[in-house]
Amino acid sequence: MQVRSLLLLLALMLLAATTEAGKNKKEKVKKDVSKCEDWHWGPCVPNSKDCGLGYREGTCRDESKKLKCKIPCNWKKKFGADCKYKFESWGGCSAQTGVKTRSGILKKALYNAQCEEIVYVTKPCSSKIKSKTKAKKGKGKD
Repeated sequence: MQVRSLLLLLALMLLAATTEAGKNKKEKVKKDVSKCEDWHWGPCVPNSKDCGLGYREGTCRDESKKLKCKIPCNWKKKFGADCKYKFESWGGCSAQTGVKTRSGILKKALYNAQCEEIVYVTKPCSSKIKSKTKAKKGKGKD
């Protein structure tokens, strides 16, 4: 009978300790929440080179925060990683300049980024002529 009482007492103490630890975690989360609602965020600055993981600094009145962010390594440096555009199809190749052009309309500006409404991009015309028919292997052998 004493063994059962001891085990029950230990179980209750363990339950009380885990409940108290859970309360401490909730309190820590609540301390990070800011009452400020007018945050101004800077651009994502990579830790090394020009893409990958980095940090973004934000300010609101007297407060400042750093958030983790990521810049994709295939982003268009000209537009910034925080400006998202919807692009139309590539136009025809210009014989004079040797480039194709297309435009993009701003779809979303993240973290209050200053983005252009319309952007234009160019790329060199392809010198290869793509063949639509492929030779079948194994056929035509006599």
